Amino acid sequence: MARMEMNAVPASLVIPAEVSAEAYYELGLMHASGRAGAVDLVKAQMWFNVAFARGCARAAVHRQELALEMNRDEIASALREARAFLTRH
Repeated sequence: MARMEMNAVPASLVIPAEVSAEAYYELGLMHASGRAGAVDLVKAQMWFNVAFARGCARAAVHRQELALEMNRDEIASALREARAFLTRH
């Protein structure tokens, strides 16, 4: 059976248009914990930003905790990615 890396698939192809804020929050948890492969704090922060923008208040807590472990460039990158995602979806 072929194995596919999820990072190789754009989120727009995996995530349906009408996804709940909780689903984005779960994506953040997956990237923060390494359940989606290697731990990726920028991706986790990005998904927590999207979840918060979509109304998930719990995402704000995790977003804040991650920011303590990230540098300014990483946080800025996560914000850019979240904004880009939100403008497309």
